[in-house]
Amino acid sequence: MSRGIALIASLVIGLFAALPDPVRPDPESPRSIASRETVFMEDLTWMEVRDALRAGKETVIVATGGVEQNGPYLVTGKHNIVLRATTEAIARKLNALVSPIVPFVPEGKIDPPSSHMKYPGTISVTEETFERLLIDICSSLKVHGFKNIVLIGDSGGNQTGMKQVAEQLNQQWADQKSKAYFIPEYYDHDSVSKWLEEQGIHETDEGLHDDFAITATMMVVDPESVRAHQRIAADKFRINGISLAPMEKTIEWGKKIVEFRAEATANAYRKARSK
Repeated sequence: MSRGIALIASLVIGLFAALPDPVRPDPESPRSIASRETVFMEDLTWMEVRDALRAGKETVIVATGGVEQNGPYLVTGKHNIVLRATTEAIARKLNALVSPIVPFVPEGKIDPPSSHMKYPGTISVTEETFERLLIDICSSLKVHGFKNIVLIGDSGGNQTGMKQVAEQLNQQWADQKSKAYFIPEYYDHDSVSKWLEEQGIHETDEGLHDDFAITATMMVVDPESVRAHQRIAADKFRINGISLAPMEKTIEWGKKIVEFRAEATANAYRKARSK
C-alpha cells in the first residue's frame, strides 16, 4: 500500500472513530436543547432524566395498575388511567419523577381462569413474575442514581407483592444509599369515600366494579375511557345513583379527588421517610 493510500485510510478510520456511537453515546454528552416539562420518565429523553437527577430529583414513583374487567362502562386499563392522573400530582408534591406505569399484575389464575381472568381483555401474571418485574425495575432505577423509590398500587391485588418487594430490596440495600418505600395509604378508598360523603356525594352501590371517585378521576384524563358520550346517548350517564352530568362538573370533582389522594400519599411518604 502506498503512503498516500495509507494516509487516506488512516484519515477515514479516524473520522469514523470520532463520530459518536448512536447505540452507546457518551453518558456525559451535553444536552443541546431545552428539556420538556413533564414528570413522566417515558416522555423524557435519557439526557433529560440524567439532568433531572443531577438537579436533585432523586425520588421516583413506581406505580402498578392492571388490565382487567371494570364493569360495563370503564375500559380494562382503568387503573393505569387513574395512575396517569394521581402519579403526576404526587410527583409534583415530592419533586419526583414517575417510572413507566406497570400495567401487568396478578389478576387471577390464568388456566383454568379465576377472578378477573374469567373476562376477556384481562391480562394476568403470576405473583412471582410480578415481584420479579418490580425488583428489576427498582434495581434499574437505583443503579441510575434514584435514592428514594416510592411504590404504590392502584389495585387491591397489587398491595402484598409490592410490600414484599420493598422489604426484600431494603434488606439487599441495607448498607447503600437507596431505599424503597411501599405506601399503602395510596390505596385507602375508604378515606376517599368518607371524604366524598362529607362533601355531599352519597352513593348507593349498584354492584358494579365502578364508583364515582374512579369514574371522575378517569374523566380528568380521558372522558372516553368511561364511555361518557355513549352513556349520555343511552341515558346511563350516572353511577351509584350519582349523575355525571354536566361532564365539566364531574371532571372538576375528579381533580379534587386526585388532589385528595395525592396529598394523603405524599404525607404518608414523608412520614415513612422520617422514621
